[in-house]
Amino acid sequence: MVKKRDKPDYLLIVSTLLLLMIGLIMVYSASAVWADYRFHDSFFFVKRQFLFAGIGIAVMLFVMNIDYWVWRKWSKVLLIVCFILLIIVLIPGIGLVRGGARSWLGVGAFSIQPSEFMKIAMIIFLARFLTENQKYIITFRKGLLPSLSLIFLAFGMIMLQPDLGTGVVMVGTCIVMIYIAGARISHFFGLGLIGLIGLGALIISAPYRMQRITSFLDPWSDPLGSGFQIIQSLYAIGPGGIMGLGLGQSRQKFFYLPEPQTDFIYSILVEETGFLGGTFVLALFCIMLWRGISIASGAPDTFGSYLAVGIIGMVVIQVVINISVVTGLMPVTGITLPFLSYGGSSLTLMLGSIGILLNISRYARY
Repeated sequence: MVKKRDKPDYLLIVSTLLLLMIGLIMVYSASAVWADYRFHDSFFFVKRQFLFAGIGIAVMLFVMNIDYWVWRKWSKVLLIVCFILLIIVLIPGIGLVRGGARSWLGVGAFSIQPSEFMKIAMIIFLARFLTENQKYIITFRKGLLPSLSLIFLAFGMIMLQPDLGTGVVMVGTCIVMIYIAGARISHFFGLGLIGLIGLGALIISAPYRMQRITSFLDPWSDPLGSGFQIIQSLYAIGPGGIMGLGLGQSRQKFFYLPEPQTDFIYSILVEETGFLGGTFVLALFCIMLWRGISIASGAPDTFGSYLAVGIIGMVVIQVVINISVVTGLMPVTGITLPFLSYGGSSLTLMLGSIGILLNISRYARY
């Protein structure tokens, strides 16, 4: 093994902590009015986000000091545990229903979302599989089919909740990893066609998904229904201008944009801090992408490279989808913005994943 570096990647740490700090500020700003009305405590959401952030930072620092090779050893166990949790969450009376999806396990506000942890478990296992089956990846039967079968089994279980957004992020991340590992482009064309047909079937099978598509194409066709969120999001972004209305001065958080501290927090951020604030956040994510690619390319072994690609790919895909949704470039999917949106499972998962990436950086040569 390569001698461990004394220090992890500081740019990755700084960009992560800056995003987390901005997220805490924006969770309070976006949620204060709603929290005061619903819970008579304007700090209700931000107090919990502080708790989640503290736990997440502790997890990140702990994981950062665990050699990433350990995850290869435990990859199968982690995957099996996540599959079991995905089964348990579907049991009526055990799984909690929020927003029309049975996706949560726990009590009240303190709960976990198994599908979030399936994303990182699948990334770890796939990194191991691709490492051990590198010579077969160009073949369909021995390389591509086994990995895709497992991925789409997990996707199918997530869709039973249903949670299309999380499933899409997981599948997209895994596809990136398989492509980087050397899979043939010709295989992807055929699979892409099948995927489009399957996605179309999923959309048609659920009326609310079809409403999201129609509202994406013409939100004004149902401005008080399926098009409401995207219209209010654009109403937030538009007035922001270059400098924004000022921190805490959002108008859309006054019961126009539903629960703005979650999926649409970027809309409130741009409304209050303007183009400059929104661009600064995107620049921090670009720094994370740059450092992630550097770590992946400098990792001492293929497992480390694939694992780093999977982690940074998961973050970037989720950012792209979220920003595309709030700006009207994609239909509403229910994807949170990493490190900024309110949510315990997502924040803890992301910070823990960055911890793994930081550990890889301690071995990388770049």
